[in-house]
Amino acid sequence: MSRLHSAVGLATAVLLGGALLPSALAEPAESSPIDYSLRVNAGGETTSIPDTMHGVFFEDINDAADGGIYAELVRNRSFEYDTVDNPSYTPMTGWSTTSVGGAEGSAEVIDDAQRLNENNRRYLRLRPNAHGRAAYGVTNAGYHSGMSLERGEKYDFSIWARSDQPGGTPLTVTATDGSGSPVGRTMRIRVRGDQWTEYTKTFVAHSDTDTGGLRVLGHGSGTLRLDMVSLFPRDTFKGEPNGLREDLARKIEALNPGFLRFPGGCLVNTGSHESYQAPDWERRRSYQWKDTVGPVEQRPTNANFWGYNQSYGLGFYEYFRFAENIGAMPLPVVPALVTGCGENEATHDPQLLRRHIQDTLDLIQFANGSVDTEWGAKRAAMGHPEPFGLTHLAVGNEENLPEDFYEHFEKFRDAIEQRYPGITVVANSGPDDSGAVFDRAWELAREQDAEMVDEHYYNNPQWFLENNRRYDSYDRSGPKVSLTEYASEGNRFYNALVEASFMTGLERNADVVRMSSYAPLLAHEDDPQWTPDMIWFDNHRSWGSASYEVQKLFGNNVGDEVVPSEASSTPVEEKPISGAVGLSTWNTSAAYDDVRVTSADGETLLADDFSGDASKWSGLTGTGDWSIQDGAYVQSDASVQNTMVTAGDKSWSDYDLHLTATKRAGSEGFLVAFGVEGTDDYYWWNLGGWNNTRSAVQKTTAGSSQTVLSKDTTIETGREYDIRVEVRGRKVTLFLDGEKWGSFTDEQNAEPFRQVVTRDEKTGELIVKVVNAQDNRARTRLDIDGAPRLANTARLTTLQGDPQAVNTAESRPIKPEKSVIRGVDENFSHTFPANSITVMRIRTQGN
Repeated sequence: MSRLHSAVGLATAVLLGGALLPSALAEPAESSPIDYSLRVNAGGETTSIPDTMHGVFFEDINDAADGGIYAELVRNRSFEYDTVDNPSYTPMTGWSTTSVGGAEGSAEVIDDAQRLNENNRRYLRLRPNAHGRAAYGVTNAGYHSGMSLERGEKYDFSIWARSDQPGGTPLTVTATDGSGSPVGRTMRIRVRGDQWTEYTKTFVAHSDTDTGGLRVLGHGSGTLRLDMVSLFPRDTFKGEPNGLREDLARKIEALNPGFLRFPGGCLVNTGSHESYQAPDWERRRSYQWKDTVGPVEQRPTNANFWGYNQSYGLGFYEYFRFAENIGAMPLPVVPALVTGCGENEATHDPQLLRRHIQDTLDLIQFANGSVDTEWGAKRAAMGHPEPFGLTHLAVGNEENLPEDFYEHFEKFRDAIEQRYPGITVVANSGPDDSGAVFDRAWELAREQDAEMVDEHYYNNPQWFLENNRRYDSYDRSGPKVSLTEYASEGNRFYNALVEASFMTGLERNADVVRMSSYAPLLAHEDDPQWTPDMIWFDNHRSWGSASYEVQKLFGNNVGDEVVPSEASSTPVEEKPISGAVGLSTWNTSAAYDDVRVTSADGETLLADDFSGDASKWSGLTGTGDWSIQDGAYVQSDASVQNTMVTAGDKSWSDYDLHLTATKRAGSEGFLVAFGVEGTDDYYWWNLGGWNNTRSAVQKTTAGSSQTVLSKDTTIETGREYDIRVEVRGRKVTLFLDGEKWGSFTDEQNAEPFRQVVTRDEKTGELIVKVVNAQDNRARTRLDIDGAPRLANTARLTTLQGDPQAVNTAESRPIKPEKSVIRGVDENFSHTFPANSITVMRIRTQGN
């Protein structure tokens, strides 16, 4: 997961100027149908599809683990929250003191030699002064709005406690609703002895609440020490102890995923790579698997990269069990000691590197070793003597330093291949779909004969329509691709449509693309750090987005082999890049001067040396502090983003834009725009972007941008740069200080009609998947050659609707519809609805 965000684009599609451009204003309407043809060569050469074609990627982002799929209801159960996790946290976050019957007392979180263990350092020291019916203690409010408790369901309570009283100290524990009224019987415990002991109880809820809490009260006097206060629903997924929330796990299982990648993401390659050390417990560490196994009360907590605490209650053992329970191949990710996600540092400590390599070897032993091995025995002690059957392991995640990463990757892979030659070690290509890092990473992957390279990208809808054939040209003899993070920027049905279109290309290239997964997987509605997301939830409900419905449709209709097919394309009208010009900054102050725009035949369209006023320019975004200073147009505010001002005419095409620019202060460089058609539709040359680490040309459509061209160019403060942009038709050439910087031709066709055909070997069915991502119906003639006799009926599953529709907790406008069509033959016609995804399953003779 990359931390780079771009605006989320909307929704419906209109045919315009050689491309399908999203338009928030377009009303979905079924206009005249467009005629297509779809030819299937059922007797042609096929390509096998791996079981891992479509899978899931889990990262603890958006409260996906604690407060999410991990079923624990108590927040901060071990009193380990701290400002290092979040500036608003304290050790008592989630807790409040509670007095009943006028009792007095004190509740204080302590870190001293009386602690539960060295990893779980803090505990609650409770000193009640409560006699008779009085009691004093604490109440936990759970996550967000409160605990969700359901009438008739069982809940398991546990606590570690000790008392300094000779006869012990009574505890009463009650689950309550938002008003403090009990929703289950009060559980009574007598804490005996001044040694840590675990106490457990179970109750049945007698009423429903979504704002519940857990009240833990001490009676009498003396000192109680409490830790690891836990409340779990008995009904976890597959009945697993320390298990997962049933509804969320079931939704993931319903995707029929071929693999489960875990635990991240930016969790893996950020923070310190040192071991967990109790005296230094406040340091944020990268996610290291050994911290997350063994008895839950002995696992440390950690500061999550996404700004909150993670308990490690959901650890590597639980991930392996989840993968096993849903029939998915486990794909763990380990740190490569090269940070990413904006940190971009490499660790050059050979001893630390050797330790992490050994940890990775130990992980494979934990997953696959016999009970006679050290780590296989630890797995067995946790309840799983049989091996998990690990076959793939990923090293690193989105590293932006390819030289350092591949230096480390080679050492990891060599050690793994020597000890465990059957394990596929997955490398990666950084955080983007293209650019200097991407290109160099792939070059190094080929030099090192990497078996598989992980790609990640989040792009606008247009990109997904334009890149359906991205993998057609990949080297069939080179490393295979695992695409384990991708999404279109938005959660509308239109985003799901373009993702489905792209997925047909993934399946058609199944000989190269061996794994793919949408990301992120889960998001709590009350605390998303990232959007879009596949499955949304609150404390008691969950719902799948439109993208979830697409992933489920494809995951359950993959097929075993790709059958050759070809579809006609949509006619389009070619149109040159056209639009006004613009100047902008991003967290930077810059001065622009001597702006000149001339047509291809030399006519001056715009000339401004800023010796007068700035009347030729208007603020497109309405931000920034623009003024004329010393004969230049200066944006002075270095704290605002996208300050674009524009000049000229939207009809301009075939022109040269020439200017000078000087960075005065701030973290980035210059943004020089061309082809500006409006606030949400333009190109710009981003010089010194991404905190002045690289430069790129970006194309923004409906407010969502994609990178067209990228280089490592950075910008110096105080230096004047000569900038020229030459636009000819759909080709753009860029010059920096008189030297050609790069060029591109924007001729990608955003084809709305895409298909893939596969075969289910078990049923003998041909599976025809067709995506029609436009407002026009697709009247299609299907010709199926080389197949045994076809059944005259076909089963259809269709997703269709308003491209701007969004699935929510209250409404699910995008859901599958099943039907049967008749008249199927070697040659027949079918009209695919506007804005639809259709899976057509056709039986062949003898099946």
